[in-house]
Amino acid sequence: MTRIIIVAGRFLLYDIKNLKGGGDQVEGSKLTQKTMFRLLPVQILLASVGMINGIVSSLFAGNFVGVKAMSAVGLYSPVNLAVVAVTVLLVGGATIICGEHMGRNDPAGVQDIFALDMAVSGILAIIVTVGHLVFGLAGSIMPAAGDPEISRLLTLYVLGQAVSIIPLFLGSQLAAFLSLDNKGGLATTAGIVYIGLNFVLNYLFVGVMKLETLGLALAPSLGLWVYFLIQVPGFMRKDAPMHFSVKGIKWNMACDIIKIGVPGAAGNAYRAVRGAAVNSLIIAYVGAVGISAYTAANSLLSLFWIIPDGMVVVSRMMISVSVGEEDRGSLTEVMKTALLNFIPILSALAFAIMLLAEPLTRLYYRDPSDPVYMMTLMGFRILPWSMPLSIVMSHFSCYWQASERHIPAHILALLDGLIGTVLFSMLLIGSMGLSGVYTATVLNGLIAPVFVLIYACIYNKGFPKNLDELMPIPEDFGVPVYKYIDITLHDMDGVIGVSRTLQEFCQERGIDRRRAFFSGLFLEEMAGNVIKHGFSADNRKHYVQVRAACKPETLILSIKDDCIPFNIEQRSRMMDQKDKTRNIGIRIVSGLASEMHYQNILGLNVLSIRLNGQADI
Repeated sequence: MTRIIIVAGRFLLYDIKNLKGGGDQVEGSKLTQKTMFRLLPVQILLASVGMINGIVSSLFAGNFVGVKAMSAVGLYSPVNLAVVAVTVLLVGGATIICGEHMGRNDPAGVQDIFALDMAVSGILAIIVTVGHLVFGLAGSIMPAAGDPEISRLLTLYVLGQAVSIIPLFLGSQLAAFLSLDNKGGLATTAGIVYIGLNFVLNYLFVGVMKLETLGLALAPSLGLWVYFLIQVPGFMRKDAPMHFSVKGIKWNMACDIIKIGVPGAAGNAYRAVRGAAVNSLIIAYVGAVGISAYTAANSLLSLFWIIPDGMVVVSRMMISVSVGEEDRGSLTEVMKTALLNFIPILSALAFAIMLLAEPLTRLYYRDPSDPVYMMTLMGFRILPWSMPLSIVMSHFSCYWQASERHIPAHILALLDGLIGTVLFSMLLIGSMGLSGVYTATVLNGLIAPVFVLIYACIYNKGFPKNLDELMPIPEDFGVPVYKYIDITLHDMDGVIGVSRTLQEFCQERGIDRRRAFFSGLFLEEMAGNVIKHGFSADNRKHYVQVRAACKPETLILSIKDDCIPFNIEQRSRMMDQKDKTRNIGIRIVSGLASEMHYQNILGLNVLSIRLNGQADI
């Protein structure tokens, strides 16, 4: 296995650095990379909303309630993972489908999925809330880890968590849709308010009122209600792309959301089972003190896990839109950015956490002679290295979900989420104690690169030669790599030269001279207009990315930029039809294009132009 991993690693580094992504690409990944890093801070903040509960609760449990309260929080964590798995299923499936509808310029489809997702989320939230209340009310007679006190604390904690289920389900969906609708600022405000309010309420309920684990759960629960309500106004206008409506909900589409979202949710569900299995191993081999150390280390590390979680949310949005657009270049660019940029960032973060292991441990336990201190310390030294390894699993799984390859996505979720960690833990815990569980978690991260490579070899019937084949992207997706060109422009000087390049490219691929000429004219007019007006609107560096795809009977041009929104369709309709001397460029493009669509997706202006006609392809 070690040799396979080394070969795969060398292949990835060589291939990604030399990848052209198909076609004639000139810095094509610049705009994609810039967009991903622009979206990342908001998504990291939103990911923190789901993690903040465990972090703050564990800190207040360790400092105000005691070790047994920490054990109660740890015993609930598999249940929390299961609840999160359901929200991940809905968010993942709904946002992937919405992104694909956006890529196809289908606003009605976007609204349909939004309305359905919110209705399904509300129904499931009520069911899960009732389940928490039933368990909590009956929990006083159910022993936990053989300790009546831990059972009592767990019961209080579950009752408090019941208050959080509805805003957790609905708030998670709204945050994801706000990002797709370019309203990330509202979601960011909600997240910041939640984080501050959660800490204040924990101090009030736990530190002052001494409500024990009930206070630990009530504080984030009430905070989540505020988080949810802040986001609601973003969907109240009926003319908004996504708004609350119960009319015309297409319930049969729920199957599509579930089918696409299941692999991502299954990973959380498997991790819930894994958590229960690992907890059982720790209790059997190490004892309750091991649960306390394991919970402390994982709770604080969840603060850092929001970074890779935010990374995959950004990639999921970009991948789903690219699938809807049938854009091979963007798909490889997203994966290339993840592997070349995200992995080094997380490796540096893991190294920093390892160096800070002792001060992080003292946040929970201050006596170095206490066994729980050393166990927690080792957790901070070993566990962070699973973060960079997670990028391969999360991004390939996300891509397979969006492209509806359910079998490899499910297998990878099962291997990574359950089998790997439990198997390695069983092998190592007897000889290494709790450190064996920590090591098993890191070893588990090596499974995904091996599986990805094996799957690509089987799919391609040979060793993959580039990133397209490693993913692998089907040959019938979009257009073949030799049928599209990808160009990035920085200034006016490059527009004329690239216009000629585009005309030559089209003619070489069988496009008639008339459409080849107009493709260059469109590029020169529209890209030049963006550079002239959009680049000068602020002091930031901008890019214009142009793609041309040669399909039978159709030449498709796509122009993307990260400047201020500019709707050419709307501008064309609003122009004074009597004054033929104004906006002549826009008039030419509007008059000659077979189809022209504008969208602002994820903060990018996207103009798609189709030139139909007989093509000798």
